[in-house]
Amino acid sequence: LVAQPKLWWCNGLGDQPLYKVQVSLVDNNQCVFDSKEYSIGLRELTVSTKKDEWGNEFAFVINGIHIFSMGADYIPEDCIYPWITKERIEALIRSSVKANYNMLRVWGGGYYPSDTFYDLCDQYGLIVWQDLMYACNVYDFTEEFEKNICQETVDNVRRLRHHASLGLWCGNNELESAWDHWGISETHSPLLKGDYIKQFEYVLPKVTKAEDQATFYWPSSPSSGGCLDNPDDHDRGDCHYWDVWHGNKPFSDYRNYYFRYASEFGFQSFPERKTIDTFALPQDCNIFSPVMESHQKNGTANGKILYYISENFRYPKDFDSLVYVSQVLQGIAIKAGVDHWRANRGRCMGALYWQLNDNWPVASWASIDYFGRWKALHYMAKKFYGPQAVSMCMDGDTMQVYLANESMEAQSYQVVFYVKNMECEILEKITGKGTVGVQESGQILTVDVSGWEDKKYEIFLEAEVTLADGRVLRDVETLVPYKYLELDKPEITAEVEEQDDAFVIHLKSSCFSPFTAVGFTDVDVILEDNFFHMTGGEEMCIRIEKKDIRSDVSLDAAELTHQMEILTLA
Repeated sequence: LVAQPKLWWCNGLGDQPLYKVQVSLVDNNQCVFDSKEYSIGLRELTVSTKKDEWGNEFAFVINGIHIFSMGADYIPEDCIYPWITKERIEALIRSSVKANYNMLRVWGGGYYPSDTFYDLCDQYGLIVWQDLMYACNVYDFTEEFEKNICQETVDNVRRLRHHASLGLWCGNNELESAWDHWGISETHSPLLKGDYIKQFEYVLPKVTKAEDQATFYWPSSPSSGGCLDNPDDHDRGDCHYWDVWHGNKPFSDYRNYYFRYASEFGFQSFPERKTIDTFALPQDCNIFSPVMESHQKNGTANGKILYYISENFRYPKDFDSLVYVSQVLQGIAIKAGVDHWRANRGRCMGALYWQLNDNWPVASWASIDYFGRWKALHYMAKKFYGPQAVSMCMDGDTMQVYLANESMEAQSYQVVFYVKNMECEILEKITGKGTVGVQESGQILTVDVSGWEDKKYEIFLEAEVTLADGRVLRDVETLVPYKYLELDKPEITAEVEEQDDAFVIHLKSSCFSPFTAVGFTDVDVILEDNFFHMTGGEEMCIRIEKKDIRSDVSLDAAELTHQMEILTLA
């Protein structure tokens, strides 16, 4: 009996109360033969695929509330399993929560994580989309294989079904797409195509549901519901989108698609220099060296990064600058997709980017590298996945400002739109105010910027939204790619102040300083914010909690100041 039970909620919507339940096997004389204790949370959690004006929605529903899923795809944390400790897993989960995730998708190309992973997802409020362990392959559904995988499914469903965080069982990763349009139908027997239907749409869902009637089952990712019925349908089910990256499409291409649920999309970057130095000598620090290419498993990806840099930024002056710009590039790529889909909340109900983590030090799509170091993308995710998030989007001659609200309270706001020059002087100011409703996204301002065409290389645009509780949200856009801006080289002053449980960095810049990155030579930290825009002469304060500092020695403000390095786009 659970006295006065409280509901379990995902991160961002409420608390995660957990209750201990003991199950015992006893005989008629109350002699206990076996006993096991479980930690459970009380909630209703499913997926809605009901019809609507656009087709069929695909939305996770917790305790009757439709949520917009925000998070990433999770891969194995290490190639060597015993090296995965509880501390490492918890650091990754805590980083996910810090970036305002409410969900992780466990990718079907790896392995089932340990009990610790799910226990922590329960504790921190991360819903788990759980793929069964099949991905990107063709399976011969023999009698022996069927027996093997049925037992594997029984074992893992029984192990995991009690977890409050478990939100969905998914049959596989990308196999339905593979049979539909990857061309394998032309090179493999039709019998194997029949085996696919048998395995993922009859046998495995039957076994899964026999062990866990409560959790939603989905045949594949992406899928429109099964039967090889246009698995990439934009109006049903979930989608994987890779034209930005694999297809060399510009970031604006995201705006052409209104997926019901974007469960996989991604963009690569290099890890920071400290990580690269664990596998490369100074003479190897050229992205086309044998060492760098061996730490890149996506074929021509290093050249692809250079291509996208050429479309958006000037050529980096040195290797460290190239690493930095690649991370900025990755961050703005994913932000472009998430901003668009959050602005269309209701039609789209989820954006999970590929990927959260790495399992070795490598150039990849991850937002956190193998050593737990946040890339620019993870810092940007903290803002674009925020419970409230502001974004801007150019439509013809107008700049549209959006405010997304994922909370259970309406949000009153005041918005100020600025046109500023490189010295951060205000050239135009437009204001507005209003309210965005509960779990809604709204266009809160539309500004005609056609009059600034002749100054487009000399200006930037800033939207500043102040919420009723005093929080200030900002977004910055430009009328041309950053490579065309006439950026001044900023003079940045930085002073570190020590407090009881934190350090605070006080920063000022002499001019517009986009994507300002603060790092430290010999210590790893997670900052309150990073890769941020400095858009005025006022002081910026960036907090570092002492618990978020990894160091073998004690540090004071003077030592942190000595180790601090600041990179800017200029």
